[in-house]
Amino acid sequence: MRKTAAALITLGLAALALTGCAGGPSFAGNSCPTQTGAPDFASSVAVKGDFGAAPDVTVSTPTRASKLSVDDLIVGKGTAVTSAHQPLVVDIALYSAKTGRKLVATDFNGDLSRVGDVESWASQAKGIGAALQCATAGSRLLVGIPHAQVSDALAQGVNLAADDSVVAVMDVLKVYLPRAEGSLVYNDALGLPTVVRAPDGRPGIIVPDAKKPSSLVVQTLLHGDGTAITKGDAVRVQFTAVDWDTRKVLKTTWGEQSVRFTETDLGEVFDKGLVGKTVGSQVMIVVPAADGQASSADGSGGTQVLVIDILGIDAPSSSGQ
Repeated sequence: MRKTAAALITLGLAALALTGCAGGPSFAGNSCPTQTGAPDFASSVAVKGDFGAAPDVTVSTPTRASKLSVDDLIVGKGTAVTSAHQPLVVDIALYSAKTGRKLVATDFNGDLSRVGDVESWASQAKGIGAALQCATAGSRLLVGIPHAQVSDALAQGVNLAADDSVVAVMDVLKVYLPRAEGSLVYNDALGLPTVVRAPDGRPGIIVPDAKKPSSLVVQTLLHGDGTAITKGDAVRVQFTAVDWDTRKVLKTTWGEQSVRFTETDLGEVFDKGLVGKTVGSQVMIVVPAADGQASSADGSGGTQVLVIDILGIDAPSSSGQ
C-alpha cells in the first residue's frame, strides 16, 4: 500500500466539463499503485484545514514535481477505489508548484451530486487518476503532478506554464461500490435467462429457448446489505440490456461511466424492479414488449432482459435538478 493515496459530469473545475475518456487507466483491485510521496515535494507544501473544507495551502516556491508524488494526509476508512469506472465524488484544489497561486478548485461545499470516476478525472490529468487508485472514502491526498501528466486542455485553461507542475489537494468525499457485492440468491430460473459474471462483475446473459414472459418479471440475483431504494431516489447503476429474440446486447454501461436511474427514467420498471432493493444487489428484470416502458433502456421496443448492479444512491443535486 502506498504511503499514508454517457453524460457530461460537471465537477466545478472552472468551465471544464469532465467526460469519460477511452484509453484511461486500468488497474486490478488487489494491486494498488506503488508510488509514494517524494520527501522533497511533501516538505515544500503545508496543508491546513479540516477534511471536506477548502484547504489552506502554502507552497514554498519554487517547488517542482518531477514525478508523480502521492501522500495520504488523512487516511479514510470508507470504500476503496478499485476500478477505473467506479463512481466517486471528489473535491480538489490545484496550485502552481512554481508560484504557489491557486489555479482552480471545486467548491468544497459538501455537494455529493457531482459523480465522476477515475477515468473522467484522468482525462484532465493522468496524475489525478493515478492518485485516486486504491484511495478510500474519507481520505485527503496531497499530490504532485508533473506537467506531462496534465491534459493540454487543463493546462491551457489554468494557464499552466510549460516549466511548471501542479500541487493538488484532493478530498475523496464518497466512493460507490464498483459492482454488486451481495450474497447469492436462489431463484427458480426455469424458462428465464441466467446470468454469469466475469471477475470484474460484468454480467453475461443467457436467454433460453423458451416462451417470453407476458408480464414484468423481477429476480434478485445478488442481495446487497446496503440502503434500500425508495421511490424518490436516484440510483447509481451499471447495467446490461439484451434483446430476448435476437440475444443481442442492446446497451451496456460496463466499460463506461455508470448511469443514474430514477422513476422518471424507467416508470413501472423502477417501481417494481428497483424500489425496495438494496445497494449492493444485482437485479434481473424481464420487460415484455407490451409494457410501455420496454423502450426505456435503449430505444428498442422488443422484450428486454435487464441486469442491473445497484452501486449506490445519488445525493440530490445542489441545483435542485
